[in-house]
Order: sequence, then structure tokens, then C-alpha cells
Amino acid sequence: MTTPALPPLDGIRVVDLSRVLAGPFCTALLADAGADVVKIESKAGEDSRHLGPFRDGESIYFNVLNRGKRSIALDLKDPEDRESLLQLIEDADVVVENFRPGVTTRLGIDYEAARARNPKIVYASISGFGQKGPMAGAAAYDLVVQALSGVMSITGTEDSGPTRLGESFGDTITGVFAAWGISTALLAARATGQGQHLDVAMFDSMLAMLPTAHSQLQASGETPKRVGNRHPVSTPFDTYRADDGLFVLAIASEKGFQTLARTMGREELITDPRFTEDALRTENEPALRKEIESWAAGRTVTEVLELLDAAGLAGSEVWNVQQALGSEQARYRGVVETFEHPKAGTVSYVRQPVVFGDSARPAVRRSPLLDEHHDEVLGGTPAR
Repeated sequence: MTTPALPPLDGIRVVDLSRVLAGPFCTALLADAGADVVKIESKAGEDSRHLGPFRDGESIYFNVLNRGKRSIALDLKDPEDRESLLQLIEDADVVVENFRPGVTTRLGIDYEAARARNPKIVYASISGFGQKGPMAGAAAYDLVVQALSGVMSITGTEDSGPTRLGESFGDTITGVFAAWGISTALLAARATGQGQHLDVAMFDSMLAMLPTAHSQLQASGETPKRVGNRHPVSTPFDTYRADDGLFVLAIASEKGFQTLARTMGREELITDPRFTEDALRTENEPALRKEIESWAAGRTVTEVLELLDAAGLAGSEVWNVQQALGSEQARYRGVVETFEHPKAGTVSYVRQPVVFGDSARPAVRRSPLLDEHHDEVLGGTPAR
């Protein structure tokens, strides 16, 4: 029997100076892939230790985002503690920070200071609007970036007004891009012996997630509008009402629409001049919706989905978060893992989702107590 290869980032040490969400989400992904992540906290603890929701006085939010890491507490304004950090960087591969631009320079722990100690260091700076530029110094929260990126302007219905996405995707997608950038830069550092400074902005990251809206703007010259749950280009592609609830139907081809019409017993819709191509179906979306919901009336969601599935069409229920996390699909994929925490009890989290087929999955490691690994890390002990 072949022994699985080591986890992809085994042997990579990450010094994590980041706080709250974008940075810790990035370094959690790296820890999930086997990196040894050393979390540097203030003596009072990282900000998100004090953010809810709480259980038994422990932030579940913090514990989910900081799984698999080791914690040491340092006062970065103290010369001795700052020197301890720089010595740690000497033997590290990656530094991640998300201070406001300029703070690390004032503290003497910026990329130049890190590179002076370790030319191979990959140093990722995460911020709202980048290290330079007209908005570099602006305060940035997920809501601000969602508002300025245009995402809110295309989310919601015509009547709802601009709507925030239901999760802090400005932070989380920036964490994903930062993890991608770090992994890419590590390859370059291995090849050249030189690290580099990564400038990862939340605003840039959110703009990168708008390929459909950007395409619409270029093609028509018109600013994309809010269209609720439906797709802005393809129809039928929306939530529809059955007898006992909503179902999703997603069709983006002529063949798919023809199959739907036959499944509904309405083959004449194929040649209906309102529906003969995708652009016309989108233009006449209310009329097509009426046809679909008339067909679904008197049928349960389950019955509708059985018919769609038998025809090879894409449709689904609308699950809530509990249903999704507890689903047979999630269990089979093994994406939800748990650890036992000495104060918070059993904590579940969603691991990074990529399956590295020939690599061993790192053992589940819990989130750290504040400064739990001070002597272990500064004494040079490997991760447990």
C-alpha cells in the first residue's frame, strides 16, 4: 500500500499578524493545507476573540477562523518583542498582515524589514484598497467594499434597493486570493531564492468577482441592474413557486429549454416567438415565469424536482445553512470537520475545499488559547 504524500504545505511556516477575517481566513486555508501557522496576537488577544457569537465566553467566530494555528502574544511596540518577531521571520516562509497601510512601517516590521532578515520571505499585505492609491488610507469593512465594488448595486430586487450579500464575501474572497497569491509566490521563491511583497486589496478582489456584470456593461454600455434571484442574461434561471415552496431552475441553452417545454407537456413553447432564443426569453421573462409556475402548481417541490431530474435538467430545493452543512453531500465530501476546544467545547468548521488526491490530509488541529504556544514557538519547537 502506497503511503500518501505529505500535506501540500507541510514544512511551510507562516507568521500571521492578521486580525478579524480576511487575513485569518487566508491563513486558516494555509493551515488546512498543512502549513505551520504561528498567530501573533496582542497581549489582550486578537480582536475577533472579543467578537460574537459566544459560547461559554469563547468566540466561536474566532475559533472557526483560527483552527490549526499556534498563538504567541507580543507587544510589537516593545523592542524585545519586535526583535522576537523578526527572529521568527528569519526562519519563516510567509508573513501575512492586514494592518492599515503604513502601520507596519511605523512598527519596523514591514516587508523591507522582513526581507532584510530573510530574502526568501513571501510577505502578503491585505488591505481594503491597496498599499498605494487614492483610497489607500481609507477604513475598509466588508460592507464598505461591497458598496463601492458595485456588488450591492446588482444584488436584490428592483424594489429592495442595493443589498448586501448574506456573508462577508469581500473579506473571504480576499482571503482566498491572498492564499492563492501566497502559494504562487512560494513557487517563484523556491525557483529564484527571492521572495516578494504581495499587495492584496479587498476592492480589487471584489471587482474580480464580477465577470458577468462587467461583460454586460461592455456589451451594452448600460449599467447592470438588480434582477433578484434570476440570471441577468439567461432565462429561465431563477427561483419558482411550487405547491409547497420554492425550487430553483437553471437553464442556459436552447436544448435545455426545449427539454423543459417537453417535460412540462408544452412543446408549443419551443416555437412561441416570445421564447425562441435566450435573449427573447429574458425579455419576456414574466410570461415564461407564468407558464412555469402554472405547470408547477399542484405539484410539490419534490415532485417537480423528480421530473426535472428525470429529464436531465438542473433544479434544486433552496436549503438553509443548517440543511446545507448537515446534508448527505457535505458529509460525503467531508468538508465539515470538528475539534474539541478546552473552553468552547466541540467546534465545527468548513475546511478548505480542495481535495489533494495524492496528499495526506493534515490532522485536525484546534484553535489556540491566547499565547498558548509562546515558549514552544520562540524555543523553535515544531508544530504539534
